[in-house]
Amino acid sequence: MKQFFRNQKQYLLSGVSYAIPFIAGGGILIAFASSFVMGPSGPDFSDSPILKHINSIGGEAFKLMLPILAGYISYAIAGKPGLVAGFIGGSMAGIPQQVDGRSAPAGFLGALLAGLVAGHLVAWLKKMPAHKLLRPIMPILIIPVISAIVIGTMMYFVSLPIAQIMVGLDTWLRGMQATSSIILALILGAMIAFDMGGPVNKAAFFFGASLIQQGNVQVMGAVAAAICTPPLGMGLATLIRRKLWTEEQQESGIAAMGMGLVGITEGAIPFAAADPLRVIPCIMLGSMTAAVIAMLSKVGDHAPHGGPIVLLLVDNKLFYILSIIAGTIVTAFSINLLKTLTGVKKEA
Repeated sequence: MKQFFRNQKQYLLSGVSYAIPFIAGGGILIAFASSFVMGPSGPDFSDSPILKHINSIGGEAFKLMLPILAGYISYAIAGKPGLVAGFIGGSMAGIPQQVDGRSAPAGFLGALLAGLVAGHLVAWLKKMPAHKLLRPIMPILIIPVISAIVIGTMMYFVSLPIAQIMVGLDTWLRGMQATSSIILALILGAMIAFDMGGPVNKAAFFFGASLIQQGNVQVMGAVAAAICTPPLGMGLATLIRRKLWTEEQQESGIAAMGMGLVGITEGAIPFAAADPLRVIPCIMLGSMTAAVIAMLSKVGDHAPHGGPIVLLLVDNKLFYILSIIAGTIVTAFSINLLKTLTGVKKEA
């Protein structure tokens, strides 16, 4: 059983290695373009077609991230025949499903699921006995068709419940406003970091953004502080304990810090995909720390965005920066401590 889970980790690491350039390249392009056009309502590219073009290129790279991640996880398990089902599953993980006027994709976690299931399905299909006349076309026709249908159907039924959960989360969060602000901040911080740009993250983000128009900017202030700490914290972790991280992870850490500065939570995905059981709890802890400090300090964010890039649009700027620093430090030290205590060594 231990060997089985070790193998799954290697499959995830393989997919991550292919997805990192898309995450880093796309994130840096978006960050570069957004940093010059940040307005009261978020990035505004209406007066800058060049920056809008750069931002769109980064956006396309981000769209490819999920199919690349799932496709190459499947490839690591089953070889070339697994690519079709993996890419289709990852692509469908990025397609929003509509529920009561709201939409949500399966996101990063859906892509991981699609890649693993696709790979093992194709590996099983490859072992099935076949007539000698069918053997030559099994890997190039029959297996891709069957696996694509199965994974595509699975992702449809996976994505729809996620969209329904997102709508339910929004309703639940609105009911939480009457309770303790600390509890609300803890919940929002945990949601923001849990899937790093996925449906749970988006539910918390849009909840905070929707309250800005109602004059409540403190909820968005907590969300804005929590958004950037996962990539900033993981980047800092690779800098302060370099021996715990591979060279590739150290390079990803630098890119993650750049994305964190402009509020792109997805910068932490390469680390979470490679080691979800350790990384996700640590980044959740850091985001919860940042959100609670921001909420208690009455930090307000007037723009539906997060990270240091919106500092000029934030009330109580000093505590906003302090909350981000605190969340970043908690994330970095907790993940390094956890890796040290569990005896995790650098993966080749």
